[in-house]
This record gives sequence, C-alpha cells and structure tokens, in this order.
Amino acid sequence: MNKDSFAYVSARDLRIGLFVDLELGWIDHPFASGRFKISSDEQIRVLKGLAADRFRFVPSRSEWSEAVGASPSEVQEESLATNLYALGRDQKVQQLRMQRQQAVALQQEGLADCERRFTDTARQYHHTLDLLHSQPIEAARVAQQVVQQLVVDIEQQGDSALRLLNDSAADKVALHPVNVTVISLLLGQALGLQDLALKDLGLAAFLHDVGKCDLPERLRRPDDTFSTVERNAYQSHVENSVRLAQAMGLSQGAIQAVAQHHELADGSGFPQHLKLDAIGMGARILALVNRYDGLCNPAKPSHAMTPHEALATIFSQQKKRFDPHVLSAFVRMVGVYPPGSLVQLNDERHAMVVGVNAARPLKPRVIVHEPGTPRHEALILDLEGVANAGIRRSVKPESLSTAAQEYLQPRQRLCYFLETAIGPVPAEKVSANATGPAS
Repeated sequence: MNKDSFAYVSARDLRIGLFVDLELGWIDHPFASGRFKISSDEQIRVLKGLAADRFRFVPSRSEWSEAVGASPSEVQEESLATNLYALGRDQKVQQLRMQRQQAVALQQEGLADCERRFTDTARQYHHTLDLLHSQPIEAARVAQQVVQQLVVDIEQQGDSALRLLNDSAADKVALHPVNVTVISLLLGQALGLQDLALKDLGLAAFLHDVGKCDLPERLRRPDDTFSTVERNAYQSHVENSVRLAQAMGLSQGAIQAVAQHHELADGSGFPQHLKLDAIGMGARILALVNRYDGLCNPAKPSHAMTPHEALATIFSQQKKRFDPHVLSAFVRMVGVYPPGSLVQLNDERHAMVVGVNAARPLKPRVIVHEPGTPRHEALILDLEGVANAGIRRSVKPESLSTAAQEYLQPRQRLCYFLETAIGPVPAEKVSANATGPAS
C-alpha cells in the first residue's frame, strides 16, 4: 500500500495506534492538529463525540497490533470501499463537468443567435435609410417586416427577456434605433398594448430619428454648447422625420408617435411643448425609452451613465417629464439594475447584469466574477433560481479590480436585443468547476 494511501474506520472501531486524518475544519475539533496518532482512550472518547460516523486513517503510519481492531485484510477491504467511493465521486464530477459544458454551449448559442438577429435588424435599418428618399414605400415595407417579426417574437415566445450583447455587435448608426425599438416594444407589451398599437409603436421607434439624415453629422446629437441656430436645426429632425413618415405611408398612430417623441409631460419638450394629456401613449413610451438610451449611450462615451445610474437619474430628477404610469412600468420591467449594470452580490462577489425578465425584475441574470473559472466558461446565473442570492448594491466600473474589469468587461456601448427567457441554472451546475463540485 502506498505511503499516502488511506482507509476508513467506523467510530466504534477506533483504537490506540491508529493515525487519523480528520476531515473536519479546525474549528470543529479540539485537537491541536487534525492529523495525529491516537495515544489514549480519552482521545478515542473525544473522537467518538465528534460529528462523524467514520474516520479516515493512514495505515502506513498506524501501529498494527491486536489492540488495533482492523487487520491488514480488513484495511484492504476498507481501502477497496474507499476507492469505490472515490470512483463514484469522480464519475459525479465528470457528469457535472459535462452538464456545465452543455449549459455553456447552449448559453453561447443563445448569445450568438441574439447577436445575429441584432446584426440582421441593424442591416435592415441601413437598408431602410438607403431607400428612404428614392423609394419611401419600399422603405416602409422593409421597416414593417422588421417590426412585425419583433412583435411576433414578443407575443409568441412567452417570457421575452432583454439581453445585453457584446460591444462587437454594436452598430454606431443603428444602435440607438434598434435599442429604442426593442425596449419600447417590451414596455408596450408590459403596458398592455395590443397588436396594432404595438406595431405602430415599433415603427415609430424604429424610424423616429430618420429625419436626422438630412442634418450635418455634428447636429445629429444634442449638445449643451449648441447656439440657438444649431439647437433649432437639431430640433428640426422631428419635422423631417414626420415628413418622411408621411411619404412612407405610415399609419396615423405611428406618425403621431414620431411627431411627439420629444414632447415631455411637463411641457418642457419640443417642438410643440405639449403636456401629458395631449401626448399619445406611443409617444409617452418612446420619450422615456429615448431618454434612457440617450443617457446610457451619449454622443460622448465619457459622459455615459451606467444603466442603474440612468434609471436612478430619471426617477429621482426627471420623473415629472414622463407619464408616471409608464415610468413605473418601465422600472418594473427593467428592474432596479437593468442589463449592463455592475453589481455586488450578497456574498460580496461582483457581477454584471446581462439579462432581465419583465416577469422577474428583482432577480436578473448575471455573469459573476469567478477567478477560478475561465471567462469563456462562465455560466450566466439566474438569481431567481438560487436560494438567498441577491444584489447588495450597484458599483461603478472604476471601483472594480483590474482582474474583475477584464473578466466582466463593462460595456462602452450598451447594445440590447430580445431573447427567450432562460430558466435558472441548477445549483450543481453552478458549483461544478474544473476541479470538481464545490463543497
């Protein structure tokens, strides 16, 4: 038997001379060391009082005599039983590894599908812009197909989740309209909008900024340094968008939402300074989502807020600008920590929110910084399916360690799309790692 081999003995068979190796933490026994040779009946009495049914011992360091209740043949039987136990455990570890690999593969497949559909949608947005002036009716047909598919996805897939995509999927031109379209449709569904109203909302969201194509590049995003002339030119994109929407033959509901997407409930919006009662529901939704995405994805990335900061800013400082019913529904839908938020969990670990289901806004899906697990093998953890799991607070990217930043990869540009909600990751899959299941 090898020097490091060990066997097990029941509590009743403990004898003086056995060299025991306790499988207990130091706080769970009174001995100076967990590895020692039994030298007295008192030690045996104490050992029998511990919370253990059997004890591991090292045969090569034990004294074999009649005083020791286990003969070499009995030790071999114990060793065989131990080896069988270890074999069973190894098989369980291998099974968990395979389950984890399958879960990671499905996860990566789902993300790739979301990114592919985002890319396709962005491509169709560019195609719409290309047709806008020369073939407005054809441009409308392309846009309607995009929105129709998104509405079908939302209505037929059951629980639709808002999914954060990788920076690589971002498209500078299409990022904002696609983000606004996806979030607006989810919010419209949460507010109970029916099929036709959802389609009007989706078209308005997809096309709300097409009038900016007629403006110089530097006037397409608001800037506090604008002169009066420049500000008026920027605001003219609403009128331009309405004109193009009319040329495309869009419905009155869609045109109204485009015309009012910068109107605010307190009358501080433009171009008509309408107040809440005069603003249509589609425009109320669009104004809020447009503002949220503008705070997260401003023209100057250095001014970007985290999703949690953007939501907190709107709710604490700008709530009078928006329909309170729409704002409440938005908070319920995206949760306190929208996708892209960096958070600290209850167990002190850091994580990034990558998905939220409107039906479970307080239990988002996160990627957790796990130094022992390669990032490409990190499982998305659904907090809904993990007992006592929760978020303690939001954190800023600069507060993370370099290792955590490299692992979680905070987004410079937030890019969203739809995915079918994924169920909780079973606890055993979460705990399985490269060396075996967590104890």
